[in-house]
Amino acid sequence: MTFVLNKIHKAVNWNKEDDNFTQAFWEQNVKQFWLPEEISISKDIFVWNELSLKEKELYKKVLAGLTLLDTKQGNNGIPSMMSLTDNLQRKAVLSFMGTMEEIHAKSYSSIFMTLLSNSEIDELFKWIETEPTLQKKAELILAQYESTEDEKSLYLSMITSVFLESFLFYSGFFYPLYLAGQGKMVASGEIISLILRDESLHGKYIGLLAQEIYNNFNDEDKLKLKNRMYTILNNLMENEIEYTKCIYKESKLEGEVINFLKYNANRALENLGFEEFYEVNDINPIVLNGLSTETKNHDFFSTKGNGYQKGIYEELEDEDFII
Repeated sequence: MTFVLNKIHKAVNWNKEDDNFTQAFWEQNVKQFWLPEEISISKDIFVWNELSLKEKELYKKVLAGLTLLDTKQGNNGIPSMMSLTDNLQRKAVLSFMGTMEEIHAKSYSSIFMTLLSNSEIDELFKWIETEPTLQKKAELILAQYESTEDEKSLYLSMITSVFLESFLFYSGFFYPLYLAGQGKMVASGEIISLILRDESLHGKYIGLLAQEIYNNFNDEDKLKLKNRMYTILNNLMENEIEYTKCIYKESKLEGEVINFLKYNANRALENLGFEEFYEVNDINPIVLNGLSTETKNHDFFSTKGNGYQKGIYEELEDEDFII
């Protein structure tokens, strides 16, 4: 029997740089690798028991919302971009990022398992399935991911991904950062810091890939895609404001969270090569300080803080890579 090859199958060759940034992002991702089991969440139990019912409810819901987003990003978002990415090194970096999204989702379950009863966890995951603004957020994101079929839709999926990782997550990040900055739920806050460090890297990398694709279009297509980008952004922001008002309504923090969302939406646009779009007031200094992804350890003996890395690294800046 004669076997006929339909095409040449290639292997990834890491001994040759395919561009001037992908291998650097691979190395950075690997150095940042972590697992939730390495964080001693049980240290938060005493503080958790001291929180009010309203504080606990808000904390549970913001993490539950983040769990849904990470699930969709790992299962749908990253695979949709990989499907139309031919470069094998870039596929590898995206695949690693997808794995980290699954680890992020699992980390929230580790927090739930430590702090909540089984019945409370079951109730929380039912809330995820019944909260309208949270479900709409997933629908808006998946509508784009599931229609990735050519270069234009790939670009739109990449901008959706950048909005997700550089903007939408931050309604959920606000409260853990707010509490950790006051010395509350510090171990769980350390997990958030580790996730923030990952998402910062993901937003920058996928933003660079999106810019490269965008620059290959003609002026007419660029204008249409730019207009579509702002439509996606506005739809997401409108729903995110409603979501924020829903879950933060008892905390009196809605205004600060919405301002924080706009701040991070501007950062997402910067990752995509565009100017700031929203006017932003001063960010809560406690939360702004928590955004720093520089090395920090709150326990030198038993807690793996976000200062843990398998090597020495420096923070990547936008100017490190030029398309």
